[in-house]
Amino acid sequence: MIHGSATRHSEALGDHVAILLSLHNGERWLNSQLDSFLAQTHTHWTLYWRDDDSTDSSRAIMLSFAAHRGNGRCVEIDDTCVSLGVRESYALLVDASPSDSMIAFSDQDDVWHPQKLEWALAKLRMVPDGTPGLYCARQWLTDADLNVIGESARLRHQPDFASGLTQNLATGHTVLLNRDAARLLRGFPPPEGVLHDWWAYLVVLGAGGAFLFDQRCVSHYRQHSRNAVGAQRSFFKRGVNALRRGPQTFMRSFYACVNTLLSRPATLAPTAQALLEDIERAKTRRERLSLLRRYPELHRQNRMETAVFRIWYLASLST
Repeated sequence: MIHGSATRHSEALGDHVAILLSLHNGERWLNSQLDSFLAQTHTHWTLYWRDDDSTDSSRAIMLSFAAHRGNGRCVEIDDTCVSLGVRESYALLVDASPSDSMIAFSDQDDVWHPQKLEWALAKLRMVPDGTPGLYCARQWLTDADLNVIGESARLRHQPDFASGLTQNLATGHTVLLNRDAARLLRGFPPPEGVLHDWWAYLVVLGAGGAFLFDQRCVSHYRQHSRNAVGAQRSFFKRGVNALRRGPQTFMRSFYACVNTLLSRPATLAPTAQALLEDIERAKTRRERLSLLRRYPELHRQNRMETAVFRIWYLASLST
Protein backbone atom coordinates (compact mmCIF):
# COMPACT_ATOMS: atom_id res chain seq x y z
CA MET A 1 0.00 0.00 0.00
CA ILE A 2 1.24 3.50 -0.85
CA HIS A 3 0.73 6.40 1.53
CA GLY A 4 1.65 10.04 0.92
CA SER A 5 1.75 12.55 -1.87
CA ALA A 6 4.30 14.27 -4.10
CA THR A 7 4.46 17.92 -5.07
CA ARG A 8 5.68 19.31 -8.39
CA HIS A 9 8.56 21.75 -8.46
CA SER A 10 9.94 24.22 -10.96
CA GLU A 11 12.06 21.80 -13.00
CA ALA A 12 10.74 19.97 -16.03
CA LEU A 13 8.79 16.78 -15.34
CA GLY A 14 11.42 14.83 -17.25
CA ASP A 15 13.97 15.64 -14.55
CA HIS A 16 11.92 14.22 -11.69
CA VAL A 17 13.96 11.88 -9.48
CA ALA A 18 12.47 9.12 -7.36
CA ILE A 19 14.84 8.59 -4.41
CA LEU A 20 14.47 5.07 -3.04
CA LEU A 21 15.24 4.33 0.61
CA SER A 22 14.85 1.09 2.55
CA LEU A 23 15.18 1.45 6.32
CA HIS A 24 16.36 -1.02 8.93
CA ASN A 25 17.41 0.19 12.37
CA GLY A 26 19.01 3.36 11.06
CA GLU A 27 17.89 5.84 13.71
CA ARG A 28 21.45 6.92 14.57
CA TRP A 29 22.21 8.32 11.09
CA LEU A 30 18.89 8.78 9.34
CA ASN A 31 18.33 12.48 10.02
CA SER A 32 21.72 13.40 8.52
CA GLN A 33 20.81 11.56 5.33
CA LEU A 34 17.40 13.24 5.16
CA ASP A 35 18.99 16.67 5.72
CA SER A 36 21.26 16.04 2.74
CA PHE A 37 18.23 15.34 0.54
CA LEU A 38 16.73 18.67 1.51
CA ALA A 39 20.03 20.42 0.75
CA GLN A 40 20.09 19.21 -2.88
CA THR A 41 20.44 21.95 -5.49
CA HIS A 42 18.17 19.88 -7.74
CA THR A 43 14.87 20.05 -5.88
CA HIS A 44 12.52 18.07 -8.14
CA TRP A 45 12.61 14.82 -6.21
CA THR A 46 10.30 12.59 -4.20
CA LEU A 47 11.39 10.09 -1.56
CA TYR A 48 9.85 6.62 -1.83
CA TRP A 49 10.58 4.62 1.29
CA ARG A 50 9.67 1.58 3.33
CA ASP A 51 10.69 0.24 6.71
CA ASP A 52 12.11 -3.28 6.67
CA ASP A 53 11.07 -4.40 10.16
CA SER A 54 13.10 -1.90 12.21
CA THR A 55 13.06 -2.36 15.98
CA ASP A 56 14.26 1.19 16.68
CA SER A 57 12.68 4.56 15.92
CA SER A 58 13.56 4.62 12.19
CA ARG A 59 9.96 4.58 11.00
CA ALA A 60 8.90 7.18 13.56
CA ILE A 61 11.70 9.48 12.35
CA MET A 62 10.56 9.03 8.75
CA LEU A 63 6.92 9.69 9.57
CA SER A 64 7.91 12.87 11.40
CA PHE A 65 10.05 13.94 8.45
CA ALA A 66 7.17 13.28 6.05
CA ALA A 67 4.82 15.35 8.18
CA HIS A 68 7.17 18.31 8.66
CA ARG A 69 10.48 18.99 6.85
CA GLY A 70 9.69 16.61 4.01
CA ASN A 71 6.00 17.41 3.76
CA GLY A 72 4.71 16.64 0.26
CA ARG A 73 7.98 14.94 -0.75
CA CYS A 74 7.55 11.50 0.82
CA VAL A 75 5.65 8.39 -0.21
CA GLU A 76 5.64 5.36 2.07
CA ILE A 77 5.54 2.05 0.23
CA ASP A 78 4.11 -0.97 2.07
CA ASP A 79 3.38 0.14 5.64
CA THR A 80 3.29 -3.48 6.88
CA CYS A 81 6.99 -3.20 7.86
CA VAL A 82 7.49 -6.88 7.01
CA SER A 83 11.12 -7.97 6.84
CA LEU A 84 12.03 -8.61 3.20
CA GLY A 85 15.78 -8.03 3.26
CA VAL A 86 17.73 -5.49 1.24
CA ARG A 87 17.32 -7.19 -2.14
CA GLU A 88 13.55 -7.62 -2.06
CA SER A 89 12.91 -4.33 -0.31
CA TYR A 90 14.61 -2.33 -3.04
CA ALA A 91 12.94 -4.41 -5.75
CA LEU A 92 9.59 -3.42 -4.26
CA LEU A 93 10.62 0.24 -4.20
CA VAL A 94 11.80 0.12 -7.83
CA ASP A 95 8.46 -1.31 -8.93
CA ALA A 96 6.57 1.37 -6.98
CA SER A 97 8.48 4.30 -8.50
CA PRO A 98 6.66 6.38 -11.16
CA SER A 99 7.15 5.23 -14.73
CA ASP A 100 8.20 8.73 -15.88
CA SER A 101 10.83 9.25 -13.17
CA MET A 102 14.54 8.67 -12.90
CA ILE A 103 15.67 6.52 -9.98
CA ALA A 104 18.30 7.31 -7.34
CA PHE A 105 19.25 4.66 -4.79
CA SER A 106 20.05 5.80 -1.26
CA ASP A 107 21.21 4.31 2.02
CA GLN A 108 20.02 5.30 5.47
CA ASP A 109 23.44 6.18 6.85
CA ASP A 110 25.22 8.26 4.21
CA VAL A 111 25.29 11.98 3.47
CA TRP A 112 25.02 13.41 -0.03
CA HIS A 113 26.95 16.34 -1.46
CA PRO A 114 24.47 19.17 -2.20
CA GLN A 115 25.15 18.94 -5.95
CA LYS A 116 24.97 15.16 -6.18
CA LEU A 117 21.71 15.03 -8.15
CA GLU A 118 22.61 18.11 -10.19
CA TRP A 119 25.93 16.60 -11.30
CA ALA A 120 24.35 13.25 -12.08
CA LEU A 121 21.57 14.77 -14.16
CA ALA A 122 24.06 16.86 -16.12
CA LYS A 123 25.93 13.67 -17.08
CA LEU A 124 22.79 11.72 -17.95
CA ARG A 125 21.49 14.49 -20.21
CA MET A 126 24.34 13.56 -22.57
CA VAL A 127 22.80 10.10 -23.11
CA PRO A 128 20.61 9.94 -26.25
CA ASP A 129 16.87 9.47 -25.81
CA GLY A 130 15.95 5.80 -25.86
CA THR A 131 19.31 4.68 -24.45
CA PRO A 132 19.46 3.33 -20.88
CA GLY A 133 21.95 5.28 -18.78
CA LEU A 134 23.49 4.67 -15.36
CA TYR A 135 25.49 7.30 -13.48
CA CYS A 136 27.61 6.51 -10.44
CA ALA A 137 30.53 8.14 -8.66
CA ARG A 138 33.26 8.01 -6.03
CA GLN A 139 32.71 8.69 -2.35
CA TRP A 140 34.51 10.07 0.69
CA LEU A 141 34.98 7.12 3.04
CA THR A 142 34.32 8.10 6.64
CA ASP A 143 34.06 6.58 10.07
CA ALA A 144 30.69 6.32 11.81
CA ASP A 145 30.94 9.98 12.86
CA LEU A 146 31.59 11.25 9.32
CA ASN A 147 35.31 11.87 9.85
CA VAL A 148 36.90 11.37 6.42
CA ILE A 149 39.43 8.52 6.29
CA GLY A 150 40.02 8.52 2.55
CA GLU A 151 38.40 8.37 -0.87
CA SER A 152 37.04 5.39 -2.74
CA ALA A 153 39.11 4.05 -5.60
CA ARG A 154 39.36 5.87 -8.91
CA LEU A 155 38.07 4.10 -12.00
CA ARG A 156 41.05 2.46 -13.69
CA HIS A 157 39.38 0.96 -16.76
CA GLN A 158 36.11 1.87 -18.45
CA PRO A 159 33.92 -1.20 -17.91
CA ASP A 160 31.83 -3.16 -20.35
CA PHE A 161 29.22 -5.85 -19.83
CA ALA A 162 31.74 -8.69 -19.54
CA SER A 163 33.76 -6.98 -16.81
CA GLY A 164 30.49 -6.04 -15.11
CA LEU A 165 29.78 -9.74 -14.63
CA THR A 166 32.96 -10.04 -12.56
CA GLN A 167 32.78 -6.84 -10.48
CA ASN A 168 30.23 -4.20 -9.53
CA LEU A 169 31.55 -0.64 -9.90
CA ALA A 170 28.23 1.12 -9.19
CA THR A 171 28.09 1.92 -5.48
CA GLY A 172 24.38 1.97 -4.71
CA HIS A 173 23.90 5.32 -3.02
CA THR A 174 25.72 7.14 -5.84
CA VAL A 175 23.60 5.63 -8.62
CA LEU A 176 21.14 7.58 -10.75
CA LEU A 177 19.26 5.78 -13.53
CA ASN A 178 17.64 7.61 -16.41
CA ARG A 179 14.06 6.79 -17.36
CA ASP A 180 15.02 4.16 -19.94
CA ALA A 181 17.25 2.35 -17.45
CA ALA A 182 14.58 2.54 -14.73
CA ARG A 183 12.02 0.97 -17.07
CA LEU A 184 14.32 -2.01 -17.64
CA LEU A 185 14.46 -2.72 -13.90
CA ARG A 186 10.75 -2.50 -13.07
CA GLY A 187 9.33 -6.00 -12.86
CA PHE A 188 12.81 -7.51 -13.25
CA PRO A 189 14.17 -8.08 -9.73
CA PRO A 190 17.70 -9.31 -9.02
CA PRO A 191 18.27 -12.99 -8.33
CA GLU A 192 18.98 -14.33 -4.87
CA GLY A 193 22.29 -13.08 -3.47
CA VAL A 194 22.55 -10.06 -5.80
CA LEU A 195 21.89 -6.52 -4.56
CA HIS A 196 20.06 -3.79 -6.45
CA ASP A 197 23.12 -1.74 -7.42
CA TRP A 198 25.05 -4.59 -9.11
CA TRP A 199 21.84 -5.74 -10.78
CA ALA A 200 21.08 -2.27 -12.18
CA TYR A 201 24.67 -2.07 -13.44
CA LEU A 202 24.39 -5.42 -15.22
CA VAL A 203 20.95 -4.82 -16.70
CA VAL A 204 22.00 -1.45 -18.15
CA LEU A 205 25.30 -2.72 -19.54
CA GLY A 206 23.62 -5.87 -20.85
CA ALA A 207 21.14 -3.73 -22.79
CA GLY A 208 23.99 -1.82 -24.43
CA GLY A 209 23.34 1.21 -22.25
CA ALA A 210 25.64 4.02 -21.17
CA PHE A 211 27.80 3.87 -18.05
CA LEU A 212 28.81 7.29 -16.73
CA PHE A 213 31.35 7.38 -13.91
CA ASP A 214 32.09 10.58 -12.01
CA GLN A 215 35.61 10.77 -10.59
CA ARG A 216 34.36 13.38 -8.11
CA CYS A 217 33.26 12.27 -4.65
CA VAL A 218 29.54 12.85 -4.29
CA SER A 219 28.77 11.47 -0.84
CA HIS A 220 30.14 10.66 2.59
CA TYR A 221 30.06 6.88 2.90
CA ARG A 222 30.09 5.73 6.52
CA GLN A 223 32.15 2.60 7.23
CA HIS A 224 30.83 0.77 10.26
CA SER A 225 30.04 -2.73 11.48
CA ARG A 226 26.49 -2.68 10.09
CA ASN A 227 27.26 -1.78 6.46
CA ALA A 228 25.41 -4.06 4.05
CA VAL A 229 28.58 -4.16 1.92
CA GLY A 230 31.06 -1.40 2.77
CA ALA A 231 34.14 -0.32 0.83
CA GLN A 232 37.80 -1.29 0.76
CA ARG A 233 40.29 1.22 -0.67
CA SER A 234 43.20 -1.20 -1.06
CA PHE A 235 43.02 -3.40 -4.15
CA PHE A 236 45.51 -5.78 -2.49
CA LYS A 237 43.38 -6.12 0.64
CA ARG A 238 40.27 -6.63 -1.46
CA GLY A 239 41.97 -9.49 -3.25
CA VAL A 240 43.14 -11.06 0.04
CA ASN A 241 39.67 -10.69 1.56
CA ALA A 242 38.13 -12.33 -1.50
CA LEU A 243 40.50 -15.29 -1.14
CA ARG A 244 39.54 -15.66 2.51
CA ARG A 245 35.83 -15.68 1.71
CA GLY A 246 36.24 -18.35 -0.92
CA PRO A 247 34.54 -18.76 -4.29
CA GLN A 248 31.17 -20.31 -3.44
CA THR A 249 29.17 -17.19 -2.63
CA PHE A 250 30.49 -15.11 -5.52
CA MET A 251 30.23 -17.82 -8.16
CA ARG A 252 26.69 -18.65 -7.05
CA SER A 253 25.77 -15.00 -7.64
CA PHE A 254 27.68 -14.95 -10.92
CA TYR A 255 25.69 -17.85 -12.36
CA ALA A 256 22.44 -16.51 -10.93
CA CYS A 257 23.05 -13.29 -12.88
CA VAL A 258 23.84 -15.20 -16.06
CA ASN A 259 20.70 -17.32 -15.81
CA THR A 260 18.37 -14.48 -14.84
CA LEU A 261 19.63 -12.16 -17.57
CA LEU A 262 19.15 -14.92 -20.14
CA SER A 263 15.55 -15.26 -18.99
CA ARG A 264 14.87 -11.85 -20.60
CA PRO A 265 16.67 -12.06 -23.96
CA ALA A 266 14.65 -9.17 -25.38
CA THR A 267 16.47 -6.80 -23.01
CA LEU A 268 19.95 -7.90 -24.08
CA ALA A 269 22.24 -6.50 -26.75
CA PRO A 270 23.37 -9.26 -29.17
CA THR A 271 26.95 -9.26 -27.90
CA ALA A 272 25.79 -9.59 -24.28
CA GLN A 273 23.43 -12.43 -25.14
CA ALA A 274 26.18 -14.26 -27.03
CA LEU A 275 28.56 -13.98 -24.06
CA LEU A 276 25.94 -15.22 -21.58
CA GLU A 277 25.07 -18.16 -23.80
CA ASP A 278 28.75 -19.05 -24.15
CA ILE A 279 29.15 -18.94 -20.35
CA GLU A 280 26.09 -21.13 -19.94
CA ARG A 281 27.48 -23.72 -22.39
CA ALA A 282 30.99 -23.84 -20.91
CA LYS A 283 30.79 -26.76 -18.48
CA THR A 284 34.23 -28.36 -18.45
CA ARG A 285 37.45 -26.76 -17.33
CA ARG A 286 38.81 -26.92 -20.88
CA GLU A 287 35.71 -25.14 -22.23
CA ARG A 288 36.00 -22.46 -19.59
CA LEU A 289 39.68 -21.89 -20.26
CA SER A 290 38.81 -21.49 -23.93
CA LEU A 291 36.09 -19.00 -23.02
CA LEU A 292 38.50 -16.90 -20.94
CA ARG A 293 40.87 -16.77 -23.91
CA ARG A 294 38.06 -15.66 -26.23
CA TYR A 295 36.76 -13.08 -23.77
CA PRO A 296 39.78 -11.33 -22.17
CA GLU A 297 37.33 -8.58 -21.16
CA LEU A 298 36.14 -10.90 -18.37
CA HIS A 299 38.42 -9.09 -15.95
CA ARG A 300 38.29 -6.94 -12.84
CA GLN A 301 39.90 -3.56 -12.17
CA ASN A 302 43.31 -4.95 -11.22
CA ARG A 303 45.40 -7.99 -12.06
CA MET A 304 45.25 -9.71 -8.68
CA GLU A 305 41.47 -9.58 -8.53
CA THR A 306 41.28 -10.75 -12.15
CA ALA A 307 43.50 -13.72 -11.32
CA VAL A 308 41.27 -14.61 -8.34
CA PHE A 309 38.15 -14.45 -10.48
CA ARG A 310 39.64 -16.64 -13.22
CA ILE A 311 40.79 -19.27 -10.72
CA TRP A 312 37.34 -19.33 -9.16
CA TYR A 313 35.65 -19.53 -12.54
CA LEU A 314 37.79 -22.44 -13.71
CA ALA A 315 37.30 -24.33 -10.46
CA SER A 316 33.58 -23.74 -9.93
CA LEU A 317 30.58 -25.79 -10.95
CA SER A 318 27.79 -23.90 -12.76
CA THR A 319 24.44 -23.73 -11.00
